[in-house]
Amino acid sequence: MSPRFDAIGLIVSDMTAAVPFYRRLGFDFPDGSEQQPHAEARLPGGARLMLDTEGTVRSFHPGWRPPTGGHRSALALRCDGPAEVDAVYEELTGAGYHGELKPWDAEWGQRYAVVHDPDGNAVDLFAPAEAPSAE
Repeated sequence: MSPRFDAIGLIVSDMTAAVPFYRRLGFDFPDGSEQQPHAEARLPGGARLMLDTEGTVRSFHPGWRPPTGGHRSALALRCDGPAEVDAVYEELTGAGYHGELKPWDAEWGQRYAVVHDPDGNAVDLFAPAEAPSAE
């Protein structure tokens, strides 16, 4: 037996808010996903990003409650370069999404920023601080 990675699942409180946020980041959710209790977007390589509403989770796990406190996980999205980190951050915060950390040049050699999805899940945006040289 050899389990293999297949999907990332996020529980969302409002599918009509979550799907447009992730579409802005390039996730290809099918039309009409905003009105469904479960939505999936196929990722490069075949994995999936799955969104489920809190009500859907409670239907198969009645004792479930949303976690409280700080975030314990984040999606990390690689951008083509530092300028794209800045542009995506500005586009999302300009659309009203919460910017947790403005773009900065991190000591580990990346341009980095953090935004929150509508449920407060962290989405890290990053790129190498310097564009690779053409050789």
